[in-house]
Amino acid sequence: MPATRTRYRLVGAAAATLAVTAVTPATVAHANASASVSPGVVAPGSRISLSVTGCSARTARASSSAFGDVQLSPGNAQATRLSGSAIVFGSAATGSYPVTFQCGGTGGERVTVTLTVSLGAARGGLGGSVDTVGTAPVAIGGALVASALGAGLWVLRRRRETHV
Repeated sequence: MPATRTRYRLVGAAAATLAVTAVTPATVAHANASASVSPGVVAPGSRISLSVTGCSARTARASSSAFGDVQLSPGNAQATRLSGSAIVFGSAATGSYPVTFQCGGTGGERVTVTLTVSLGAARGGLGGSVDTVGTAPVAIGGALVASALGAGLWVLRRRRETHV
């Protein structure tokens, strides 16, 4: 019998917990704010994109000694993502710079991420792979392509002659 009493007590406690949970008003919980700087490694004078999500306010700003203060604007109607852009100072020294995102005014959510300024940072446009192309690399590339095509035609022709 004691096991049955324990079982009834556990069921009663569970029912009471369920009843209290059902009548408790629901509160809206805001997700923790998260921020990003893209690209994360840049050269002085480069443009960066700033983004923060999860703010409980419809306004935010980003600030850093690498670019100053930037007011972020809503990226969608619900203002779940606030974004903006900035240009890193051309005189910025190489190193890591904290970027602080402040949601709303004083007392709002605050997130800090790191921006790295480097003189050897990747260049934008065409994937950062093209700087200037001299005539020698173009000539060598063209010669390699032509020789590969010629070798392919020679193999196909010899193969056709042996099968005929």
